[in-house]
Amino acid sequence: MATDYDAPRKNEDESESIEALKERVPDKASGSIDSEDADNPSGFELPGADLSDLELDVVVLPPQEDEFTCVSCFLVKHRSQLDHETASGPICRECAA
Repeated sequence: MATDYDAPRKNEDESESIEALKERVPDKASGSIDSEDADNPSGFELPGADLSDLELDVVVLPPQEDEFTCVSCFLVKHRSQLDHETASGPICRECAA
């Protein structure tokens, strides 16, 4: 059976008005925020929050002697994950597979 993709999918009798659809969907711009979030009980920062006074303490270590940086995925990996060395540099087992 051939399908006419240009034909309307619903009759005008079956379609709902835009006002009826707006009434069914909750207004996201209303600004009501549930203070009790079950997924994240410890709380979270809202987008657009001012974090300029926040300092992060992160210690960055240089690659150790038993590590290498894969030239394919650019991840630092342990020497046990080295597959082979190429002219451009080391390749890990995951990238060589």
